[in-house]
Amino acid sequence: MKRTDTDDTLVVTAAPTYQIRALHTASTVTVYQAYAPEIASPAARNGRFPAAWKRDRMTWIKPSFLWMMYRCGWATKEGQERVLAVEITREGFEWALRHACLSHYARGVHADQAAWKRELRRAPARVQWDPERDLHLNPLPHRSLQLGLAGDAARLYADEWTVSIADVTERARAVHTLVRENDLAAAGRLLPAEQPYPAGGELLAHLRA
Repeated sequence: MKRTDTDDTLVVTAAPTYQIRALHTASTVTVYQAYAPEIASPAARNGRFPAAWKRDRMTWIKPSFLWMMYRCGWATKEGQERVLAVEITREGFEWALRHACLSHYARGVHADQAAWKRELRRAPARVQWDPERDLHLNPLPHRSLQLGLAGDAARLYADEWTVSIADVTERARAVHTLVRENDLAAAGRLLPAEQPYPAGGELLAHLRA
C-alpha cells in the first residue's frame, strides 16, 4: 500500500504473490512479534530477549506490520498486548531463509510428501505464506512471509542476530484509532515504510508454494 503523490488517497498496488516486503536497511531487516508485558518490557528496555524468553520453542517472526496487527488483534489479544519491532541482521535473516522448509507440502517444490517431512524435521526454520492484510485487516491477493525459527535458529535470533528491539504498541494503537475513524490516509502515513526485500531467486526458490 502507498499514498499517491497528489493527494492523501491510500491505494493498494499490485504485488507478486510471493515477495518479502519489509522495513530494511543495507544491513538489517525489521520483523514484528507480540508478547505479554513480562517478556516485552525487559526486551524493549534492554534490547535483548530476557532469560524467560523460551529459546527451545519455535518463534514466528513477521516482516509485515499489518499482518502482525491481524495476528494480535491490534495488540488486544491475551498474551499479545505489546508489539515489538525487532531489528535483526540481514545475514541472519537470509541464513534462516536458506535453511527453511515450507510448513506444508507443495507439489513441484518437494519430490513427495515423505521428502517434505524429512526436510521439515531437519530444518531449523519454516515458512508460511499467508494473505497480506489491508488496514481493515482484510486479506489481499498477495502473500506475506511468516518465518518460524526453532532450535539453533531461535537461539541465534535471540542472542546473535538481534540488533535492537523497540516497543511499537502505541504506534499500533494510533493506527487502529485512525482506521476506526475511517481516516485511512492518516493511518497509512503511520505505517512502516515496507519495501520489497532484495531476495534473489536462490533465496526463495525452495520456498514458493
